[in-house]
Amino acid sequence: QVQLVESGGGLVQAGGSLRLSCAASGRSFSSYAMGWFRQAPGKEREFVAAINWNGGVTDYVDSVKGRFTISRDNAKNMVCLQMDSLKPEDTAVYYCAAGRLFGLLRQKIFADYWGQGTQVTVSS
Repeated sequence: QVQLVESGGGLVQAGGSLRLSCAASGRSFSSYAMGWFRQAPGKEREFVAAINWNGGVTDYVDSVKGRFTISRDNAKNMVCLQMDSLKPEDTAVYYCAAGRLFGLLRQKIFADYWGQGTQVTVSS
């Protein structure tokens, strides 16, 4: 089993940056693909970014390409999401997720474990 705890959310002005972290505990962190999802009020949880087991391959939703960067450190059981050039439409609760299959992690049903979420608010 894998436990995930996010941190780093907060309030930032448009154009600013935040760095989200997700600390994982449990066995075999490096065997999981990791992802970030977000959920805005009244909307469904949506895929943001994913990274494969060794960090060699990444995937992003089009709306964040060029602004967000996902990374992982298997020695520290950590995955991060660097968010730059933030926009008000990025406001949401951000969730860290772990899944066995990187290629399917865009779909939330293939996430095996979830964190509790961290709030990101971008003011205009």
